[in-house]
Amino acid sequence: MRIKLLLPAALLFTALACTENEPEMTETSASENPLLMEWDTPFGVPPFDLITNENYFPAFEEALAKNNHEIVVIANNTEAPTFENTIVALETSGALLTKVAGVFYNVESANTNDTLKEVAKKLAPMMSEHADNIMLNADLFARIKNVYETADRTNLDAEDIRLLEETYKRFVRSGANVQGDDKTRLKEINSRLASLSTQFGENLLAETNNFELYITDEADVADLPANLRTMAKEEAIARGHETGWVFTLQRPSINPFLQSSTNRAHRKTIFDGYAMRGNNDNENDNKAILEEMVNLRLEKANLLGYKSHADYVMSDNMAENAENVSEFLDKLWEPALNMAKEERTALANKMKADGVEGTFEASDWRYYVEQVRAERYNFNEEETRPYFEFTAVLEGCFTLANKLFGLTFKERKDIPTWHKDQQVFEVLEADGSHIGIIYMDFFMRESKRGGAWMNEIRAQSNVDHFVTPIVTNNFNFPPPTADAPSLLSFSEAQTLFHEFGHGLHGLFSNVKYASLSGTNVPRDFVEFPSQVMENWMSEPEVLKLYAKHYQTGEVIPEEMVARMNAANQFNTGFATVEYMSAAYLDMAYHSITEPNTMGANEFEKTQMEKIKLIPEIIPRYRSTYYAHIFSGGYSSGYYAYLWSEVLDADAFAAFTEVGILDTELAAKYRQMLANGGSKPGMELYVEFRGQEPKIEPLLKKKGFIK
Repeated sequence: MRIKLLLPAALLFTALACTENEPEMTETSASENPLLMEWDTPFGVPPFDLITNENYFPAFEEALAKNNHEIVVIANNTEAPTFENTIVALETSGALLTKVAGVFYNVESANTNDTLKEVAKKLAPMMSEHADNIMLNADLFARIKNVYETADRTNLDAEDIRLLEETYKRFVRSGANVQGDDKTRLKEINSRLASLSTQFGENLLAETNNFELYITDEADVADLPANLRTMAKEEAIARGHETGWVFTLQRPSINPFLQSSTNRAHRKTIFDGYAMRGNNDNENDNKAILEEMVNLRLEKANLLGYKSHADYVMSDNMAENAENVSEFLDKLWEPALNMAKEERTALANKMKADGVEGTFEASDWRYYVEQVRAERYNFNEEETRPYFEFTAVLEGCFTLANKLFGLTFKERKDIPTWHKDQQVFEVLEADGSHIGIIYMDFFMRESKRGGAWMNEIRAQSNVDHFVTPIVTNNFNFPPPTADAPSLLSFSEAQTLFHEFGHGLHGLFSNVKYASLSGTNVPRDFVEFPSQVMENWMSEPEVLKLYAKHYQTGEVIPEEMVARMNAANQFNTGFATVEYMSAAYLDMAYHSITEPNTMGANEFEKTQMEKIKLIPEIIPRYRSTYYAHIFSGGYSSGYYAYLWSEVLDADAFAAFTEVGILDTELAAKYRQMLANGGSKPGMELYVEFRGQEPKIEPLLKKKGFIK
């Protein structure tokens, strides 16, 4: 997942909510605040070792004031508008604010605390207002429109023209043509959405952290993997229990528990805890928040001239409109659902054969998947974990990048980090020249939001001089225990390769303007480079490079790989249906053309009945914990992962035709990513592949066709 915290020049933040209680902060002068200083650090990385919680808010105040002045100068320039004095000036404005925000929002998402949460809450309406004051500035837009309509494009290169067109479009899409009371209302909506978005995320984090399944009977954990028991015992101690085991809703805890616990009642307890997050009618309930957000997004879309929020979003994506997305999803839904039903039958039969009475339920699914895999394919996921020790998987990413692109990764112990678990690597070309910096933050903790994501601390640009990128990868892997290092499941190893793919996208960037660099591409293109990496990681030729037993050094046996691949294919129907039902839910919320009066639970139930989702599967993200669309920037865009799967399957087919480690084709692939958003996504893809993507490779990959 790629989290977009801000857009260079426009400074549109995914915002965080308002509270009546303001944080207590000390005054820090600009001369003392490290966020406002020039950074005398390797490659200009942030001095995380010098930055304190109290530095952030004063730094934002200073940066906002400076950016406001810059905008006034551009908007009130008495000279005739030109590409340089208006478009480029706007693009390069806000450098200090971008710098401060690039630090704060990365730290706040990965290592938050009460003070940072309060800062984020106070900033949310401020940042929303600041963005509106730029995007809805009539004098500024008049200059932009003048350049857009009168500029001599023969004197501009292709990227200049792209910047001009994207800048104009961004202002129009933000409401620059909205007038009078509608403009005032648009500002109110933006501010309210910013606050609601953060509150949604904070509630979800609290719900996730507050849950615990506390077990005191050793018989109830005897069948669990040793590393999971050790982690649960350490968690119990951390939570103040003198004895017993605690299992949480963090994926490294809940997923293996659901897969391996023979105690059906405990499985249901933790499953329901996960499925009911934000839906417990308590202080962290998210129903009213998301219901208001959905209607506000519709109202905003109407003010901007669109019939729905989905139409507003789609007009800037490869899919173009909501109808195309629905048509695309419908092509895959029936074969995926039919496969899931076949899987359900096999799982229910296995449960019955085990002598378990009652109806097969959603909380039983993961456990019986493992039972069927063991029976049919002689496979147990736990036997593969020793081959996916996290540093070995990371080395696998590095080795693959070396073989494809000639890159090397040098760990830098001299670069400060925001948490002791972080590792930092300098990325080098084959000739030893510097490309950029990547921070890797691997392990779950209560101060970190859930899931895995990539982001930028500094985007690549080349206006006056070449600015190298600084990117981050963040995960929630099981931390090392007293007995063993962090051992990953196959899907967790996939996640590492996935986010690393996003990281490469940012690192490869080679454009002029920051707002067109790296991952600043349409939402339904941005997941493509990350998902391509997943194809490589499971190839036997690549597995041999890194999948080695952490104790013996033995390469993962070919027969185990064959069993693993066969076993993983078994649950494809479930994985696709679980994902697609969430994508349908996203589109349903945001395709409404009249205000929704249904409660969140009723709306979700109605939509799932409409697509005939079977009761043994719930959407990957139910409404009240659907962070992707209510606090993560993917509204009307969650379909993008599947859309990108079409691209990645088709692209990887090109590599299988010539050799999966073919360096000539890899160079073409890298050039596509290096172009960032300087060209439309489909144009970039066709330049690489020579044709538009076909859906058949994805259907074959998922087993829907032979």
